[in-house]
Amino acid sequence: MDKFRMIFQFLQSNQESFMNGICGIMALASAQMYSAFDFNCPCLPGYNAAYSAGILLAPPLVLFLLGLVMNNNVSMLAEEWKRPPGRRAKDPAVLRYMFCSMAQRALIAPVVWVAVTLLDGKCFLCAFCTAVPVTALGNGSLAPGLPAPELARLLARVPCPEIYDGDWLLAREVAVRYLRCISQALGWSFVLLTTLLAFVVRSVRPCFTQVAFLKSKYWSHYIDIERKLFDETCAEHAKAFAKVCIQQFFEAMNHDLELGHTHGTLATAPASAAAPTPPDGAEEEREKLRGITDQGTMNRLLTSWHKCKPPLQLGREEPPLMGNGWAGGRPRPPRKEVATYFSKV
Repeated sequence: MDKFRMIFQFLQSNQESFMNGICGIMALASAQMYSAFDFNCPCLPGYNAAYSAGILLAPPLVLFLLGLVMNNNVSMLAEEWKRPPGRRAKDPAVLRYMFCSMAQRALIAPVVWVAVTLLDGKCFLCAFCTAVPVTALGNGSLAPGLPAPELARLLARVPCPEIYDGDWLLAREVAVRYLRCISQALGWSFVLLTTLLAFVVRSVRPCFTQVAFLKSKYWSHYIDIERKLFDETCAEHAKAFAKVCIQQFFEAMNHDLELGHTHGTLATAPASAAAPTPPDGAEEEREKLRGITDQGTMNRLLTSWHKCKPPLQLGREEPPLMGNGWAGGRPRPPRKEVATYFSKV
């Protein structure tokens, strides 16, 4: 159990490196998924483009959503976006920074899928086989005499060598090489553009907006750390609350049993039951409760934390909690105490 706890603490302290590793694993998994995927083009004029578009766009969308789901900051972003402003204003720049950081990692696997798909060429071949210039690559003298539906039916079978019967019009190998060449050119262009875009976003952009970038980065880290510390404090309070509640239950049960036993054995003599002494650790657990010892007060505290978080200004006395939110107005100034000394002459 201690080993798993150490591993969990290590992953929490190195969350950014851990998420980068997860994104790299998902990128490799997407490439492996494509290599294991059995691509079967329908070879029909009305279905080739739809099937290819689905293969090219649907898996990247799924991988992108998986990348967002596996990121722990998604719930933090949604909570910060939907929370009431209260006494702490919401900064749109921080929200944009948090979303862009998550989106950059989540886009790695979809980009790898699209790049591998274009470089392989099967999807592009299936989608654009009906757009091959027959007059330039095949027997141009026979193409004008064919009806358009018949020509589309013949060209749609180019990706399927077992059913293609249009060699008299266009050699299948010529069409395949032509479309795969275009697909690979588009694939390498896509890789180049995404690499340049990533370089601009990661390296060049902070140079022009360094101050805004530092502010957004700092407050994004603050929100993450504040949420973790609040969860840890709530977990510590819940543990102490449960310990004290269970101890009180057992002490009350033991007291009732002692009273029943005394009344059963000594019916004539009144029994004087001594008050149960609290255990050694009971006082320490009560100190961890921080004065919150009932369910209603805890619920009001949690509601107030959500609706009206404290302002980001240290060294100032906070107003007391009233109902489900913070009390309005400025905090009261500390009272001054004056001590008067009298001397006897």
